[in-house]
Amino acid sequence: MASTTGKVLRRVLGTLLALALIAGVVVTINAQNGQRQEDGAAVPGTPVPVLSAQARLANVPVYLNGVGTVRALNTATVRTLVDGTLLDVNFQEGQDVKQGDVLARIEPTIYEAQLDQQIANKAVDEAKLTNARKDLDRYSKLMATNAVAIQQLDAQKALVAQLEAQIKLDEAMIKSAKASFDYCTIVAPIDGRTGLRQVDRGNVVHVVDTTGIVVVTQIQPITVVFSLPQQHLGRIQKALAKGPLTVDAVDPDEDVVLDVGALTVISNQIDQTTGTVQIKAQFPNGARQLWPGQYVNVRLLIDTLMQAVVVPTAALQLGPNGTFVYIVQSDMTVAVRPVGVTQRNATQTVIARGLQPSEQVVTSGFAQLSDKQSVIVSAETKPDQNIDLDPKGEAGGVDQRRDGVRRLDDGSELTTRAPSRSRQ
Repeated sequence: MASTTGKVLRRVLGTLLALALIAGVVVTINAQNGQRQEDGAAVPGTPVPVLSAQARLANVPVYLNGVGTVRALNTATVRTLVDGTLLDVNFQEGQDVKQGDVLARIEPTIYEAQLDQQIANKAVDEAKLTNARKDLDRYSKLMATNAVAIQQLDAQKALVAQLEAQIKLDEAMIKSAKASFDYCTIVAPIDGRTGLRQVDRGNVVHVVDTTGIVVVTQIQPITVVFSLPQQHLGRIQKALAKGPLTVDAVDPDEDVVLDVGALTVISNQIDQTTGTVQIKAQFPNGARQLWPGQYVNVRLLIDTLMQAVVVPTAALQLGPNGTFVYIVQSDMTVAVRPVGVTQRNATQTVIARGLQPSEQVVTSGFAQLSDKQSVIVSAETKPDQNIDLDPKGEAGGVDQRRDGVRRLDDGSELTTRAPSRSRQ
């Protein structure tokens, strides 16, 4: 009887233990499901909230991007051409000057005396020439009566020629002395802006001084020199044959266009070490946003895609078969649509094929999506009206970003400050 009772108790305890284990498993599964729902996982059959935007048509400029260095159109180091004491400095540091403006003066006393001496020497030689010509005229008349020897007449002719040459030498010496005297007044060689003064008033300056007195830099207009990969040279030459090409100088920190200029020259050779070609553009620099030595991002406009299909770049997804987007259909489900990409930047992408302007594309909520998934469009993403796209190959190209800089496949970079989107 006791053994029978023990067996019954053991069975009851085993049954209770099994029920407890099953209850624990059920609680654990429910907790995990609840956690998944809290994390945003879609429950089968439940519509997924997404953001969408409508594909649209736009005229899209095609830019080639690079990094350039601002250079002054002209730079001149103002040096003295004579030795002497610097009497006056007639400019302020950072002053705008015109060509011919007096910048400084050298003590002129010595050079003025040299000029007066040469003028006096010329006067002496002119008096000698006048007397020699009179003697030559007398000898010529006396020669008709054989009153003088032929040798004396020839000697007088030679004296007159010698004095005439001396006069020319005196004139040259006067020009030289006058130039030295004029060099005592130092003028601006070009229009531009003065830099820091290199020598103070009262110091003795010399022709051999290398630092000069001041550097004058022409910054209106101004130039930017930048490099582009050699594979773009053919496209640039083709576009340039149609007319002048526009170049934008963009601030690398704020992504703001500082000035708009035009391409002026393409280097006549390619740098074999980097595989790039140097290009120079000129800018009016009316607001003086460009400064010599400054680094700027440069974008060269080479073409415009007319009435191209444009979508936000956030809509693009990369799969095993290439780039695709999710299309919001009329029954509020999504469909996977492969697309071809012409070019893109951080905010906008040009679609070459696979999409119509009237179609809606999903721009957020991708982690919960699959083909034929029901969706709820929470809000429509407004398209960016400022289209600014960079050359890009077909779908699947590399789009590297670091610190707001997007590096293209061709090696050029574009600085962007687009709002961040979480692409899942």
